[in-house]
Amino acid sequence: MLLGVDAVFVEPYRIEVPHHAAAAAVASPIVLAHLSDLHTHGLDRREQRVVEILDRESPDVIVVTGDLVDDGDLEAARPLFAKIHAPLGVWVVRGNWENWRPPPNERATIESFGAKLLVNEGTLLRPDVWLAGLDDPMSGTADIDTALRGAPPKAAKIALFHSPDVFDAIAPRIDLAFAGHTHGGQVRLPLIGALWTPPGSGRYVDGWYDAANARMLVSRGVGTSVIGVRFLCPPEVAIVTITPTRSDR
Repeated sequence: MLLGVDAVFVEPYRIEVPHHAAAAAVASPIVLAHLSDLHTHGLDRREQRVVEILDRESPDVIVVTGDLVDDGDLEAARPLFAKIHAPLGVWVVRGNWENWRPPPNERATIESFGAKLLVNEGTLLRPDVWLAGLDDPMSGTADIDTALRGAPPKAAKIALFHSPDVFDAIAPRIDLAFAGHTHGGQVRLPLIGALWTPPGSGRYVDGWYDAANARMLVSRGVGTSVIGVRFLCPPEVAIVTITPTRSDR
């Protein structure tokens, strides 16, 4: 009974804030906050905790790698987005739920939140940083060629996408990537690990992965999907400090 109470009422709301460091071809450090799999239904205590974390951490940029809501109604995410801000913006890519239940006026609604949607598009975040946002590789059509079009050759290339299984294919083209979708398995058992991860996860569960010369961080996400349970797999808001690549490496 105690484990059940923890899995339903405690752990899903106990958001961890891991701090990571990564190197890329940036001219100066940039602090990035990574959110994924919000699955929000409004400004509940989990969302309030996200706001508190972001206010405290004050990142330069916030990225949200898909699955904002479950039912296609993006208005449920408005109260949260109204409270999160960063100097270099809040950037969003689609998850599988946005493709399965397409929100009406998706781009205009997200922009009305004060955020920007990237669907196989790129933007110059700073003169030294190109942010490439892909459609969800599992439920949509991810196009890295289009997302990198116009990127300065010497800029650090950071890719955002929801389902992580595409990473190996695009790793030679990018420096860093941020993904979600797996929820870290959402339920884990000692010595066994994640009982299940959704299609599109591939070999990825959570944490850092390397391929070619790129690194990818897979988030355990903020919300829950299908069942509102987490066990030995708390939600997270990751804070990543990206620093210039050392010349002696």
